[in-house]
Amino acid sequence: MSYRMTQAEREHFLADMRVGIISITDEGRGPLAVPVWYGYEPGGTIAVWMSKTSRKADLLQRTGRFSLCVQTEQTPYRYVSVEGPIVAIEPVDLERDARPIARRYLGVEAGDAYVATTTDTITRGEDVVFRMRPERWLTADYSRQSDDQ
Repeated sequence: MSYRMTQAEREHFLADMRVGIISITDEGRGPLAVPVWYGYEPGGTIAVWMSKTSRKADLLQRTGRFSLCVQTEQTPYRYVSVEGPIVAIEPVDLERDARPIARRYLGVEAGDAYVATTTDTITRGEDVVFRMRPERWLTADYSRQSDDQ
């Protein structure tokens, strides 16, 4: 029995609202692995918004790629892990990037309030969005396991 998700299943799972764990190579150390908010639409790129002076941003600029893993916390467990190259590094746009990601995780009212607190850093160009094109996928959906196993 295969626990792998189909392409449509994995893209839908990744597009659902989940906190992701980004992993970035850090030469001479273990990879940096930290939770992040992200944006994704099936068939598109993964967008991760951060301060351009953060350790994450520095490592991403050096390595040019990252992995992202998202999972369920309850049984039956499911996960999607995706890895690929960074295809764009852009200044964060309030309406294209910041507001949709903030609303995704906080809802409309709290998301807009969060964006209001970050508007100054965004308009000063202190925040960037990294866009990754998914190349390699690992998935599992343990709901496919039969009850008699």
